[in-house]
Amino acid sequence: MPPAERRPTELRRSIGLVRATSMVVGIIIGASIFVQPSAIAHEVTSIAGIIAVWCAAGFLTLIGALVVAELSSAWPQTGGVYVFLREAYSPVVGFLWGWAMLLTMHTGILAAIATIFATYVGTFVPLSSTGTRVVAIAAVLLLSAVNYRGVRQGAALQAALAFVKVGAILLIVVLAVAYAGPAPDAPSSVAPLAAAPSGVSASGFFAALVAGLFAYGGWHMVTYAAEETIDPVRTIPRALLLGTAIVTASYVGVNAAYLHVLPLATVSASPRVAADFASATMGGGGSGLVSALVIFSTLGAMNGVILAGPRVYLAMARDGLLVPWIAAVHPAYRTPHRAIALQAVWAAVLVGTGTFRQLFTRVVYTEWIFFGLLACALFVLRRRVGYAPPYRVWLYPLFPALFVLGTVAIVVNQMVREPVSSAIGLLLVLSGLPVYYLLARPRIPR
Repeated sequence: MPPAERRPTELRRSIGLVRATSMVVGIIIGASIFVQPSAIAHEVTSIAGIIAVWCAAGFLTLIGALVVAELSSAWPQTGGVYVFLREAYSPVVGFLWGWAMLLTMHTGILAAIATIFATYVGTFVPLSSTGTRVVAIAAVLLLSAVNYRGVRQGAALQAALAFVKVGAILLIVVLAVAYAGPAPDAPSSVAPLAAAPSGVSASGFFAALVAGLFAYGGWHMVTYAAEETIDPVRTIPRALLLGTAIVTASYVGVNAAYLHVLPLATVSASPRVAADFASATMGGGGSGLVSALVIFSTLGAMNGVILAGPRVYLAMARDGLLVPWIAAVHPAYRTPHRAIALQAVWAAVLVGTGTFRQLFTRVVYTEWIFFGLLACALFVLRRRVGYAPPYRVWLYPLFPALFVLGTVAIVVNQMVREPVSSAIGLLLVLSGLPVYYLLARPRIPR
């Protein structure tokens, strides 16, 4: 075919600051903030302590965002974290990240979110267990199809869903401000907070902080689509900072709203805090609104995960670490269509078999090992000849050092609390080593 007739096979740059920021916000804010912030309230038995935990988790997330902002400005390439680990350490470290993502860390969270989505759809249309799985798989396939057709469509949907979620949080805050207290015959479970138990132990605060950090998960995924981002050297750092700031303000605001309306004991014990809040402020009809919020939140999180993940598999395939078939870019849509299809099929398998629960819960903590490696890399890279990123982490080396300490604490805490499960999860990640050395054919220019 003559050159003039060839269709472009490069990825299309169509993600601006608003859409990049919406990726950060939409991926982080999932169902958990509307369903179960009780884990933190259970560990920290004071209102001030709970708010402090959410602020501290947001601060550490911001540091992590600053770390990847510097690295993304140095290597604004498709693949994000995979590329950073590859360049800072070696291809095998990057491969293990991508292997864990594809095996269960990324596809598993996609399957889990899809299952939560289907479960809440079942509050409007009764579903059997099989029906729930069918709806979850359909959601994965439908959103994958949207992203298959183009990053512009996927990013636009992400922005719309992110705005809905932030708007919902603002509505919760407004309802809390307008709340005048229960009617005289209101049940005691929604009585205004009078005398909450107080006291915060160091161990309780740390356990709550770990739970809070997991609620902030996904902040790094915007870096995966760097080659589809307009002016990524400037846009991605700004999106990371704006996105984490918006999420932190949203999390602190919505938890303050819960605690303003509900007794601390209710917040601590309830598996559906937002539903209790809605019942207190809007009566019995509030539960339907909460279910709708969860559905929108899970849709946004799913769409962000579906958009981001395939870019890593594309980058790995380009480097010869996955089969070349995955490296294809659709000639018309200019998306990593085969990587998107691979992710969708495997996530659907995990949903259909239910295996994602065992795999994901064991492996998810290991991503913090890689996050810690990213922060450690800055101490090495700052001494490397030729390393001159346009953006640099604030207050270096203090901020990266704090983040490293935080990641070490998270990993050690998980291993101490669940040694067998943690060991299995680590072995699942390390199972990528024989795959790398036996099957991969690296062709990365060094």
